[in-house]
Amino acid sequence: MLDRRLLIELEEYIERHPIRLHNDVLESPIFEESCSEGIHPVELEDFIRNTRKPAFSQVLFGFIDRKGITDSDVYKKAGIDRRLFSKIRSNSDYRPRKNTVIALALSLELNKKETGKLLGSAGYSLSDSDTFDLVIQFCLEKRIYNIHDINQALAHCSLKPLACVLE
Repeated sequence: MLDRRLLIELEEYIERHPIRLHNDVLESPIFEESCSEGIHPVELEDFIRNTRKPAFSQVLFGFIDRKGITDSDVYKKAGIDRRLFSKIRSNSDYRPRKNTVIALALSLELNKKETGKLLGSAGYSLSDSDTFDLVIQFCLEKRIYNIHDINQALAHCSLKPLACVLE
């Protein structure tokens, strides 16, 4: 159970992260070049081959192995169905929803950097412009990993809960 002091601290944390609009993609040199020149298939294939990072399932199971815990401990603590977890394990191309990835990160008690790595491997990130993401970042920084406590913080901010993340 989160105490009143921590909830006030959460509100202050969210207020310190104002919404910022970015045009980084439109102003990037890569975007400008791809619009003005044709894309060469060989260069594209080389780029993909040299830039590709490990798939979500590889990153997830790497964390599970390093933590030395069982799959069932992870999916039970995350509130994830065994069949969904099996799908993640058996299909290396499967990309779960962002809330599922967050629940898995919390069940593994990953720090903010590790959570960012896990989210990034699934194509997601935590934004400083989204209140839900700020609550998750706050909990990670405070090492709050209990889903019930996190759901209490989310409810305090009138946000949907994280638990029972069935897809």
